[in-house]
Amino acid sequence: MTSQDIAAAGTFRLGDRTVNRLGYGAMQLAGKGVFGPPKDTDAALAVLRAAVDAGVNHIDTSDFYGPHITNQLIRQALHPYVKDLTLVTKIGALRGADASWNPALSADDLARAVHDNLRNLGLDVLEVVNLRVMFDVHGPAEGSIEAPLTALAELQRQGLVRHIGLSNVTRTQITEGRGIASIVCVQNQYNLAHRGDDELIDELAAAGIAYVPFFPLGGFTPLQSTALSNVASQLGATQMQVALAWLLQRSPNILLIPGTSSVAHLRENIAAASLRLPGHALEALEEIRAAA
Repeated sequence: MTSQDIAAAGTFRLGDRTVNRLGYGAMQLAGKGVFGPPKDTDAALAVLRAAVDAGVNHIDTSDFYGPHITNQLIRQALHPYVKDLTLVTKIGALRGADASWNPALSADDLARAVHDNLRNLGLDVLEVVNLRVMFDVHGPAEGSIEAPLTALAELQRQGLVRHIGLSNVTRTQITEGRGIASIVCVQNQYNLAHRGDDELIDELAAAGIAYVPFFPLGGFTPLQSTALSNVASQLGATQMQVALAWLLQRSPNILLIPGTSSVAHLRENIAAASLRLPGHALEALEEIRAAA
C-alpha cells in the first residue's frame, strides 16, 4: 500500500485543491449506527494514519458522525495536518439521543455546525462544506434550498468556509444552488446498481464539478450481487474493488470516499485504484443495470 497505488487513479480539482481521486470516508469510524465511540479507538486512529501515509489527501467527515466522534479522531490522529490534506465536512443534520437523523437547516443550526466542525477538527477555516439537504433523510426530495444555502454562503463570506458543496440533492436543486453560490462538488448515492445520476455526472464533469458517490455497494439485489461477484472472481478481486474501479472508470470527475475501520480493508480499497476493468468485465457489469 503505497502512494503509487493511490496515484494510479489520477487526480481532480476540488475547490482550490487537486486531490487524489481515491480518498477516505470517516463515517465508519464512529460506533454502530454512526453513533457513539468506536469499539477500538487505537484501531480507528491507525486507519486514519495509514490512509494519509498511503497518499490519501481527501478525507470526508462530519461533526454529526458520532456526533463529534469522527472529527475528534481525525484531529487526534492527524493534527497538525499535512499541507495537502483536504478535509471535507457536511452540515444540515443533527443526531437525536436515540441516534435518529434530524434536519438542522436553519441559519442558526448551520452556523453552530460550522463552528462545531472548526473546533473539533482544530481548524480556523473549513476547506469544503457540503450542505446535506434533509427534506427526506433517505434520499433526494424536491424543495427549495435557497434559505439554507444562502445562510451557508454567508458563512463563506465571513471567511469560515472556503468552498461549498451539496449532498442528497436533485438536479433542480443543483441548478438553484449554482445560482446562489459556486458549487465545487455534489455528493449523492450512486453505484453500479443505482445510476439515476448518470446524466448529472456528465453535466458536472463538463462544468469541472466533482461528483462524490457514497454507498458503492448499497442497495444491490441478490441477482445484482451475483453478477458483481462473478466479475470479481474472474479478475481475482473483491466485489468492493470492482465496484470502486468501475466508478473510477465511469468519469474523471468522480472522487471516491470508501470508508472502513480496518487497515486491512483500507489496503484492499486502495488497491482498487490500480485495477483496470477490461471490456468483457464492463459488459458483464452492465447486467447489473439491466437487473435494476
